[in-house]
Amino acid sequence: MGLEQKAAWMTGPITCVVADDHPAMLAAVVDTLEHHGIDVVGRASDGQQAVAQIEATKPRVALVDVRMPRLSGIEVAAQAALLSPDTAIVFYTAFGDRALLSQALDVGARGFVLKEAPLVDLVRAVERVADGQAYVDPVLAGVLVGGAMADKVPTLTQREREVLRLLADGLANEEIGNRLGISHETVRTHLRKAMAKLEADTRTQAVAIALRHSIIS
Repeated sequence: MGLEQKAAWMTGPITCVVADDHPAMLAAVVDTLEHHGIDVVGRASDGQQAVAQIEATKPRVALVDVRMPRLSGIEVAAQAALLSPDTAIVFYTAFGDRALLSQALDVGARGFVLKEAPLVDLVRAVERVADGQAYVDPVLAGVLVGGAMADKVPTLTQREREVLRLLADGLANEEIGNRLGISHETVRTHLRKAMAKLEADTRTQAVAIALRHSIIS
């Protein structure tokens, strides 16, 4: 995708593929997204259909159930990374299995939402990741963290906390810089330091850890 094409793609209506093997859930999610102005360009009831829809439509976001027939959500995300690398993946699931969610992080997921959450949370997640940010359902934050960080609370500077809080609110680096009166390069520096302190490999995981330990709210 050329630079001009990508700029238009990023600033136009949010396009989304939705994949869920439960027809009622699929219909409810699609209706909710479309009601909030999100352009659902494809829908799928299994993993193979999801991959085909993502490849054909190159959406800004793919909202994917973790557990589906034919291909799992994890496998869908892995293939989507090759076929449509600019598409951001949001997983929504009824499961809080740590190993499963860790795999989702490994394949580059940008968002996590529980199916028990209000449908409007799916809208918020799609809108946030479409803008290049991360979204983590607070209920899942503790599951995503786990490991060595579970029993200790890292200390971040006030500025590092501010950057993470604004990141969690859906702001891009440039917007965070404008809000705080610092350059976007300085924002990146604060984020990099915060990720190191939190032992986070990704921005999504950093937000999850900060939420889990009430470093941000």
